[in-house]
Amino acid sequence: MKLMQLYASMKSDLQAIEDQMAHTVTSDLPILSEASLHLLKAGGKRIRPVFVLLSGKFGDYSLETLKKVAVPLELIHMATLVHDDVIDDADTRRGQLTVKSKWDNRVAMYTGDYIYAKALTVITELDKPRIHQILSGSIVQVCIGEMEQIRDFFNVDQSVRNYLRRIRRKTALLIAISCQLGAIATDAPVKVSNALYRFGYNVGMLFQITDDLLDLCGTEKAIGKPPGSDLRQGNITLPVLYALQDESIKGRLLDEIQLIKESDGQAGSAAAVKLVRSSRGIKDAEQMAERYLTKALKALESLPDIAAKRNLADIARFVAKRSY
Repeated sequence: MKLMQLYASMKSDLQAIEDQMAHTVTSDLPILSEASLHLLKAGGKRIRPVFVLLSGKFGDYSLETLKKVAVPLELIHMATLVHDDVIDDADTRRGQLTVKSKWDNRVAMYTGDYIYAKALTVITELDKPRIHQILSGSIVQVCIGEMEQIRDFFNVDQSVRNYLRRIRRKTALLIAISCQLGAIATDAPVKVSNALYRFGYNVGMLFQITDDLLDLCGTEKAIGKPPGSDLRQGNITLPVLYALQDESIKGRLLDEIQLIKESDGQAGSAAAVKLVRSSRGIKDAEQMAERYLTKALKALESLPDIAAKRNLADIARFVAKRSY
């Protein structure tokens, strides 16, 4: 099944999740409601809710139960985006003004905190302590990943291993538990929820590496922000780390990164992006992404042969080839 067909087949359930998210973040305080709904209205892939719903197919599927997992996970993801945009001083996301740009940093930080808190109020409606333990532990790891990213801004000496550990915490973990918790919430067997966690983890790693490649190779129209935004913010991603191993361009690339750093991100990144594109960095990062795709598909092999299994495989392949 093609991805658009899959989303169409899940339209009513996804809309129910969308409606619940909007209801959850609506506040009696107008500015808080408006700021909270701003990013929600900008849309998104909703990959975490999709994974929750598909993973729930391996157990006793119940939309009412799965909403209490899907809504919090997507809201937590949205809260991190609101905070990220403050840290990165980003003006746009998904082609729209960020909360910090439309209002200010203070409104953005409290909006992110509010969305986090509202997410937790939803998941507490589930009487499954294991779900609460997994989610709370994951939020801790996400925060550590965010702090590691700040620590490593403009750090050209970091290793590929450090990068992979950081994106595991920052991105892959929420996608992994989206798959795992969807299965746990619907009482799927433990071996199934464990396999789905492994699948989600590898797709999450693949997702972030692909995102980092798009930041360097995509167009502003396609990705909703200027190419090279990560470099201007000091985020040294996998393609750049691999490019720095290419002695033919290493010196020039280091000089360009230093110029960006000294200008506090105000210098253009076009020259640095051009160097990375001309290096082995893009190809090496693409090969790493392909390895995570292979691992993700391998994790599905032990699962029951139902439509959801094939849908998950289709999504993994889409993530690997996406252009936005």
